[in-house]
Amino acid sequence: MKPMNEMNISFLSCSANEGFARAVVAAFVAQLDPTIDELSDIKTAVSEAVTNCIVHAYRDMLGTIYISAKLYEDGSIQIRIRDKGCGIEDVEKAREPLFTTAEGEERAGLGFAVMESFMDSVGVLSRVKKGTTVTLKKRLARRRASNG
Repeated sequence: MKPMNEMNISFLSCSANEGFARAVVAAFVAQLDPTIDELSDIKTAVSEAVTNCIVHAYRDMLGTIYISAKLYEDGSIQIRIRDKGCGIEDVEKAREPLFTTAEGEERAGLGFAVMESFMDSVGVLSRVKKGTTVTLKKRLARRRASNG
């Protein structure tokens, strides 16, 4: 299915840009008229994916985070968050709750579990020393127009 609209952005992996990413994706998705809960779910999932790039992919250096989003007429969305960081050695292990690679920090290791709880599907492709792409998909509920 061909998207009815799409966008692409890139920004540095500064922690301040996590909020920027949430806001940009929320503003873009708003044209599908999501509920407040749906928008909150999407923002939380994007936040987790971007935070993973900042904390894990680029660790102690700055890199570029890329986000692309596509909106479809059936109310579905696809959001890709990509980095060119260190990559994930074992994607299945990384998706397990409580697993983290952050050393010496208080990290819960729940990023992927959180994303999966808020989205319909979460795909993860990664290559060591090449980077990671997280694909988030969600179909929004169709609301009926009110007469009034």
